[in-house]
Amino acid sequence: MPSETTDFAVVVYREDDRWVASMLPNRVGHDLDELVDATRRQAGAGGAIGFVSVEDDFFVAVRIRGQDVSLLLSDVTAAGESPIAGEVLEALDLPLPGPEEDERAMPAGDLQIFSDLGLKAMELGALCDDDDLYPDEMLDSIAARLGFSEPYRRALDAALAD
Repeated sequence: MPSETTDFAVVVYREDDRWVASMLPNRVGHDLDELVDATRRQAGAGGAIGFVSVEDDFFVAVRIRGQDVSLLLSDVTAAGESPIAGEVLEALDLPLPGPEEDERAMPAGDLQIFSDLGLKAMELGALCDDDDLYPDEMLDSIAARLGFSEPYRRALDAALAD
């Protein structure tokens, strides 16, 4: 059993021209393939977005559009300690950060993952680089900027109430 804790996992997708969000099992936070598969199951014609927050430390975003899979890891330094973060770097064909890079939190992956939805790469990069924000706060901000804050928040609130 993995030692890291998944704070939450959620999938967001369009249904009947509106955003819908629902929780995913926390186990998807331990395995990138499971996260991609769970997100893909919700992807309709408009695709789907999966988010996982891990140990109040970092998040992983997956966006499925048809056969295309885009990945974003909010903090590359997590890859040395987290299996899913390491799997993201491996999928992106990026090396683990070296000792000189261990202190510098920076995102890895497709910073243009949400550009077509109105969140530009520079804004997303700045959000991920903000040391004052926890992953859940970053994801709240992303949800608000992409226009699905309300269903996203409802899904989280329902899950956290259980």
